[in-house]
Amino acid sequence: MRAFVWIIAGLFATEVSAQDLRVASYDPGLTRKGPGLLLRDIRRADPQVLAAAQVIAASAPDVIVLTGIDWDGDGQALAAFAGVLEQAGHPMPHRFAARPNSGMPTGRDLDGDGRTGGADDPQGFGQFSGQNGMAILSRLPLGPVTDHSAALWRDLRGNLMPPLPPDVAEVQRLSSTAHWDVPVLTERGALHLLAWAATPPAFDGPEDRNGRRNHDETAFWLHHLPPVPFVLAGNPNLDLADGDGRPQAMAALLAHAQDPQPKGAFQPEQAGVNAGHRGDPALDTVVYDPGGPGNLRVDYVWPAKGLRVTASGVLWPAPDDPLAPAVEVASNHRLVWVDIDLGSLAAGQGEK
Repeated sequence: MRAFVWIIAGLFATEVSAQDLRVASYDPGLTRKGPGLLLRDIRRADPQVLAAAQVIAASAPDVIVLTGIDWDGDGQALAAFAGVLEQAGHPMPHRFAARPNSGMPTGRDLDGDGRTGGADDPQGFGQFSGQNGMAILSRLPLGPVTDHSAALWRDLRGNLMPPLPPDVAEVQRLSSTAHWDVPVLTERGALHLLAWAATPPAFDGPEDRNGRRNHDETAFWLHHLPPVPFVLAGNPNLDLADGDGRPQAMAALLAHAQDPQPKGAFQPEQAGVNAGHRGDPALDTVVYDPGGPGNLRVDYVWPAKGLRVTASGVLWPAPDDPLAPAVEVASNHRLVWVDIDLGSLAAGQGEK
């Protein structure tokens, strides 16, 4: 299986110029129902783990934001997965992960069910601390990371936080997973990777707590864009054209960043709920179960306006493509990538 992974990676990888930096975002589905189970599955060479590595190797990113990977305190799972990726033919020796807010206990009854300690009571939804976290893998060295994940929701200027009990408001963080500013150190200078994964704008009541938080998790970057070249990457969990949510913050970011509109090579038949969608199906990055919101675009890579994009895409192969089985087995999400001209980075054209 590992030899097969390497062969496919070599055949499928899109050629990248030596002057380009490929930035990707992907939810590889590397989350489990208990602590330590992901590491167990990696060590067992679970087919889903191998498929996720195959997808990443095929796209050959220089740096990738992984949303949907369990965190553990000593980083064993991430290190082990990086080892699988290296055996798949695409070493990414530099990595970063920090404890996410998902599953982090608060000691409060955040969902108002009269009990504490449930999966809805941590800072972000989770059955254990670190479930469904984030990570960065890179071929290039990483600089000192600024972790904004401890910022309180109430402290965001212009926040949409609904009225919360005082004991909840005083501890409720904005990030449901994390907000990181990660410098990627290239030969032409640092590119700041602004990474985040937001709560879905659904699964709540008329107060629209999740929808408001989803909006504000993206709005956070409007106040924290660095005055240097940057790229926004992650899973804002929002489709600008379809599905639930408040798109105003995403739209406002386009005053500072560009949308290359990466497209997939294949789109499923737009039947059922998808037939009523307004957005271009080639932009979609996730498949939801029948009866849900349909295929949506929720994973993004948005470079700063001054950076020159040379290519982009969503890794969504046709069913008869040799890579298609791995894409299907790995995750319901599709990897999205953008190539950035390093010359534009060296010119310092990232605009705030």
